[in-house]
Amino acid sequence: MKSTLECAIEVAVTSQVVQESMAEPSRVLHLRNVGAEITEEDLAQLVRPFGKITNLVMVRTKNQALLQMQDITSSINAMHYFKDMQPSIRGRNVYIQFSSHQELITSDMSTQPRKLQEQDSQPNRILLITIHNPLYPITVDVLHQVFSPYGLVEKIVTFQKAAGLQALLQFASQHSALQSRNALQGRNIYDGCCTLDIQFSNLSELQVNLNNDRTRDYTNPGLPPDLPVAQGNMMSLFGDNGNIYGMQSGGSRSVGYQQVGPASLGLNSYQMPLGGGGPMAAAFGGSLPPGITGTNERTTLLATNINAEKVDADKLFNLFSNYGNIVRIKFLHNKPDHALVQMGDGLQAELAVTFLKGCPIFGKRMEVNYSKHPQINPSTDTHDYSSSNLNRFNRNISKNYRYCCAPTKMIHISSLPADATEAKITAYLAPHGNIIESKLFEANGKKQALVHFENDEQATEALVCKHATTFQGSTIRLAFSKSTSL
Repeated sequence: MKSTLECAIEVAVTSQVVQESMAEPSRVLHLRNVGAEITEEDLAQLVRPFGKITNLVMVRTKNQALLQMQDITSSINAMHYFKDMQPSIRGRNVYIQFSSHQELITSDMSTQPRKLQEQDSQPNRILLITIHNPLYPITVDVLHQVFSPYGLVEKIVTFQKAAGLQALLQFASQHSALQSRNALQGRNIYDGCCTLDIQFSNLSELQVNLNNDRTRDYTNPGLPPDLPVAQGNMMSLFGDNGNIYGMQSGGSRSVGYQQVGPASLGLNSYQMPLGGGGPMAAAFGGSLPPGITGTNERTTLLATNINAEKVDADKLFNLFSNYGNIVRIKFLHNKPDHALVQMGDGLQAELAVTFLKGCPIFGKRMEVNYSKHPQINPSTDTHDYSSSNLNRFNRNISKNYRYCCAPTKMIHISSLPADATEAKITAYLAPHGNIIESKLFEANGKKQALVHFENDEQATEALVCKHATTFQGSTIRLAFSKSTSL
């Protein structure tokens, strides 16, 4: 049996959909398309960067939810951020708007909306920091520059987890940790990205064995930058039971400089410790590639002169995803050799235009230019890749930017199975062109390969046809390599 509250909420969220375009700003947010796989904590993590959540009600029969922020500023900041950023949870797009209700009020105490509790441990001098949307490299030096104004930073350890890029930072005093958390929670290191989500760790002391870009003990500058693999075993990152230092998921909120999502701390080309070109250039290792300005804001591209008989949306995805995440692809009905490709942002679109213009593929030279359309709207003939786990720039973003280049004769293959052989790899790719030479090797304990084709067109055909295909039970990944010889 449904309670009076649940019935009332179902009526409210149903009528609210009609009124959403007219709703005034409210600290209550209305979320739609909330699938059964999405939990309350998933929803909380989505908006926690913008402020404290006080109430949350999920209406499972409607795939909807009502979520109340502590104040209206927090909800406005969340709406401002998601205006240009499609939120996605567990691969499902979630839609957010202001509720027509200004507050969630319930009289039925047995079904009162859940009061979300803070996830933090007790105040501690060690902070657990999660960096959301890390478009630019975040080293210990960057974190030290951000946190040192609030007290003496003793140690920093950075690592990659399922929650994203994380760090543990140890202050000399608990007061400094508390002050920095209150000042920096929810702010961006760079405009529109690298959002700080700060919690207190439950650790009493960080153990650091190396001084490099990932770990640093500022109280012991004599530590080596690296250790032999046999000695090191990355023990500086592991506790007694072999697990990464204690993890907690988190949140943040927004203040400050330019309002592009949660506010920025304003690091710019003069403050950034990585040298010339500013944060955009830092993603490429210090300077932008020739012809790339980093100022383009258009995200939708028009690809023309496509061999429509041999190239479909998935093959275009395999090619364009070398330069950024793909949102949607659509072939034009009246011009089958034309396709629209929507990239993740303006920089990625600029990379694709620069590197793919005139790309030879299946006997034609494809042209790529900016489209007059600002975006590709969802439709039955549109291919949506926004939630695809094959998008390359969801992880290791700065590394993927540095590897961007025009199509080459050399293909790099990763995610190979342990029993892969050079002969089997070349046989798998041979239908697409004449292979001059190949090389199978191991990196970080994983098998990889380089395959040198006779020309760029053959290598491009192999990439668009065999990227993300199953080879001996493993989904392999292909990319253009800057290497000119093996």
